[in-house]
Amino acid sequence: MEFRERILLHNIRKWLFKHKAIVITGARQVGKTTLLELLFDKQEVLWLNADLSSVRARLSNPNPEQLKVIIGDKKVVVIDEVQRIENAGLLLKILVDNFKRVQIVATGSSALEISERIFEPLTGRYLLFHLYPFSLKEFYPKHSSFEMEQTLPFHLVHGMYPDICNHKVDAETLLNNLAGQYLYKDVLVWKDIRKPELLDQLLRLLALQLCSEVSMNELANQLKVKSETIANYLDLLEKSFVIYRLKSYSTNPRKEVTKMSKVLFWDNGIRNAILGDFRPLELRNDKGELWENFIISERIKLNQWLHPQRKSFFWRDTNQYEVDYVEVDKGKLAAYEMKWSTTKKHKVTRVFSGFYPDAELGIITPEHFNSFLKVKY
Repeated sequence: MEFRERILLHNIRKWLFKHKAIVITGARQVGKTTLLELLFDKQEVLWLNADLSSVRARLSNPNPEQLKVIIGDKKVVVIDEVQRIENAGLLLKILVDNFKRVQIVATGSSALEISERIFEPLTGRYLLFHLYPFSLKEFYPKHSSFEMEQTLPFHLVHGMYPDICNHKVDAETLLNNLAGQYLYKDVLVWKDIRKPELLDQLLRLLALQLCSEVSMNELANQLKVKSETIANYLDLLEKSFVIYRLKSYSTNPRKEVTKMSKVLFWDNGIRNAILGDFRPLELRNDKGELWENFIISERIKLNQWLHPQRKSFFWRDTNQYEVDYVEVDKGKLAAYEMKWSTTKKHKVTRVFSGFYPDAELGIITPEHFNSFLKVKY
C-alpha cells in the first residue's frame, strides 16, 4: 500500500528531540500509527501498546530505574492509547524529565481521557497535535482540480477515513464496522453510559439535522430526557471526534443570532453509516448538506494543521438570513456559501454584506473549491 504523507508531519518534525513529549490525539483508525511509522526508523523505536494489560501493568507505577530497563538504547518511545495507563501524566513527566535524549511520543483516541488525566502533570513538557481523517489534498496530492472533482461523489457518501480511501470496494462494510466498534461506541466505555440506545437515538437525530442549528431543549424534548443530559452527550461526542459544533458569529447581539450552534460530522461516511444510507450521490436528496458538511470539514482540517489562528463560525440574523460558513483570520472576515449545484447563480446574502461591508465573499461549488483548500506551508 502506498503511504501518503500527512500534512501534520511537517508540524511534528520541527519539534522532535527538543525535550518535549509529543502527544497525538485522533479518533481510532485515522492513521496515527502510520504517521509515526513515517516519522521514525522502526529500528530506533520502542512501541508500547497500552491496550495490552501487560504493558499497562509495567507502566502504571514507574520509577526511572525501571523505565531505563524498559527503554534500553532506543531513541524513541511511542506509547499508544496512553490514556489507558493509570497515572499516565506522571509517567510521561518522569520520561521527559529523566530521558532527555529520548523522544517521547504518546497517542490517544479520547480527548476526554487525555485532558482529564494527562495534561496537568505535563505542564510545559508537551506539545499537542491532532490527526483527522485524510484531507483531499493529502490523499490526492498530485491530482488536478478536475481530477479531484471526479472523486467527490464517492467521498461525499463514504468520507475520508484511510481504510475507506484505500479499500473503496469494501467501503460500506468497513464504515459500518468503524462506526459501530471504534468511534462513538467508545463513549460508552469512557463514561460508563447506561443507556446506549439514547446515544444511538441522539446520533441519528444529529445525522438527520446535518448542518442545521440544534437546540438542546428541542433534542431533549424529542428524546424525553433533560437538556443537561443532551449537553453532556454532545460534549462526549465532540471529545471523541465524531462531531463538532460550529458557533454563530455576531458583533450585534440585537440583530444577529449569538448563542446557537450547528452540528457537523468530522466525516461524511460516519454520518451516513449512522443512518445506514450509502445510496449513490445521484439518488440522494441531501446532496447540499453532504457538500456543506464535507467542504467545511475539509477547510477546518487544513486550518487546524496550517492556520490554527483562523476561527470558524456560521452566521444568521434575527430575520433568518444565513451564511453557511464565516471565517475570522487576524481581524479579517470572510463569508462563504457552499453550493452543490453549479447550474444556478448563487451569492452571499446582501444582508450579511450590509453588516460587514469589508468582508471577503465567496461561493464554493464542486467546480470552484480547489483554491478554498489550498495548502501553503
